[in-house]
Amino acid sequence: MPNGQKPASPRVNRRSLIKTSLGLAAVPAALAAAPAIIGSARAQSKVTWKVQSHWPKASASFKDSLEWFNTELGKRSDGRFKLQMFGAGELAKGGEIFNIVRKGVVEMGTLSAAYILGEAQAMGLAYGVPGSLLEPWEMTHYLKNLGGENLVNEELEPKGVIYRTEKAYTTELVLNKKIATMDDFKTLKLRSAGTLMDYLSMAGASPTHIAGPELYQSLSTGVVDGAHWGAAQGALTMKLWEVARFHMKPALGITTDAYVFNKAAVEKLPADLRLILMTLADERFFSRTAEYQHKEAVALTRGKKENNVEVVQFPKAVQEKFAAASKEILAKETVKGDRAAKGAEILTSFMKDLGYV
Repeated sequence: MPNGQKPASPRVNRRSLIKTSLGLAAVPAALAAAPAIIGSARAQSKVTWKVQSHWPKASASFKDSLEWFNTELGKRSDGRFKLQMFGAGELAKGGEIFNIVRKGVVEMGTLSAAYILGEAQAMGLAYGVPGSLLEPWEMTHYLKNLGGENLVNEELEPKGVIYRTEKAYTTELVLNKKIATMDDFKTLKLRSAGTLMDYLSMAGASPTHIAGPELYQSLSTGVVDGAHWGAAQGALTMKLWEVARFHMKPALGITTDAYVFNKAAVEKLPADLRLILMTLADERFFSRTAEYQHKEAVALTRGKKENNVEVVQFPKAVQEKFAAASKEILAKETVKGDRAAKGAEILTSFMKDLGYV
């Protein structure tokens, strides 16, 4: 260079960096910026966040989702960012998790959208309308590509919470007795959550909400006749098949779990750690959703061998009731407000493309 000048160093626009790190810009933009950020001025501070999970520590997702996330976060940050993880109910449970994240009691949480349906108009759509979409990839496309998740964040971010879907998966019921008719189904007392409670109730069963750590005892003592906790993996790791070996098909629907982050805590992170966190949350969703379906098949095969699990189809009359209930639930979601109406319009259009309506 003339006069001994050194080449100019790449400059990073701070406003763009913050916007990207919060996930408000597309993930590819974040990935493109990463080398410049990490290579220029890496902050040396170490961060430990508290995370309250809705998953019991025995649950498959506590290990395969949250513990994996913590390990990968440590790798990508060279050990500078780690999570202190609390299993279901240790600090809070259910819908309480959203509140302690919002207030900053903990910086991060995991939950089901079913627990916080009142926090955003489109939350019921993000959780999944039972009987609408049939495959996890369809929910993936609706949330991440068609804007379903963005509609939720439009309401949650002003409340101080950033929402990222953790995975999309099938929800399936396990029963402690075999059913063959509509009359059999009407006798069932079932553990459920969110709009799935309406779905099961409209079809004739009697649903109630029971926390995850209490499921096994509730099934084994006859408080309920069946439950859903995810699908095959949940039944295996929570030992539900030991007391409820009839695994019902088809799936009740495609539902989701989510990470919630305290927005102020995210903004306080060093820029590179913020980018690592939000990029990891976005990209892990896709790999975890695919991985989960693989492990579902493995778990069901194992259940058949080890627990004598029997796969049973819902009676035709029950499936017909489910179909009618799905339409009614979607109609109810549509009238919750402008964002809900927009989300329902996108979902309905997608279902038409798929030939479902």
